[in-house]
Amino acid sequence: MPGEAPSRARIAAALLVVYVVWGSTYLGMLLAIRTIPVFLMAGVRFVLAGSILYALASKREGGPRPTLRQWGAAALVGILLFGIGNTAVAWAEKRVATGIASLVIATVPLWMALFDRIACGRRLGRNAVVGLAVGFGGAALLAWPSGGGRVDALGAIVLVGSAVAWAAGSLRSRRATLPGRPLAGSAMQMLVAGVLLLVVSAAAGEPQRVHHVSATSVLAVGYLVAFGSILAFSAYAWLLRNTRTSLVSTYAYVNPLVAVFLGWAIENEAVTARTLLAGVIILAAVALIGTPARVRERLAALPARGR
Repeated sequence: MPGEAPSRARIAAALLVVYVVWGSTYLGMLLAIRTIPVFLMAGVRFVLAGSILYALASKREGGPRPTLRQWGAAALVGILLFGIGNTAVAWAEKRVATGIASLVIATVPLWMALFDRIACGRRLGRNAVVGLAVGFGGAALLAWPSGGGRVDALGAIVLVGSAVAWAAGSLRSRRATLPGRPLAGSAMQMLVAGVLLLVVSAAAGEPQRVHHVSATSVLAVGYLVAFGSILAFSAYAWLLRNTRTSLVSTYAYVNPLVAVFLGWAIENEAVTARTLLAGVIILAAVALIGTPARVRERLAALPARGR
């Protein structure tokens, strides 16, 4: 029914998509940029994904064409999320190890909580605050290098900028004057960011430097388009409008765990006791952050006492 709150099962399903698919995109981006320059790869990815999503939105959602104001709002959100937030991760992976990258990106929930508090005046419950801290600790344990390798300063700065941009874009999307049709809004954001990235790629001379593109990179871009951009981002955008920010942001803790598992299964990377321990901590943090909603639902289901 219109206005009815989404079911817990639907929220859980959307979270699972974001957890698993976005966790796999670390590997997808790594394979894609092996033979395709970063900005060119990202531009092609988001133009294709945005075009497909916009066509689907027109067919399924209908409605009037977006206004110029809505395109402007989509441009701001899209540049923050895709032009900076997502593309910066791919760029930084050429300079910073994946483990270090996942540690820095794990700060997204902290930035989201900070911006949510400043912009909206919302306060997190005690369990959510503890869960964020525990989750960050688990991500740190997972990503902390075992050796004494130096972290590339520029790569680390770019990753921090990526985390800040993604958090700001995610929160801005909740108040932006986007179309009421979720698919259309997501498609517009991707299209604007994708076109901008292609302009940046051309200005940087990336197309002239492409001499060979492997089949693996092409398949990786296809996966990023269909699953990472269309399926997972649509689920993420829906979650931002239908549940708590602190719960949505838990993907930043689970994604590194998924990435490590895929590295073990596909790349034959070793899984240590530290990795297993970090996984337990991360999942415990997810459960802790999700506790307040469950508690409220159970209390609401209890019979009323007194007046």
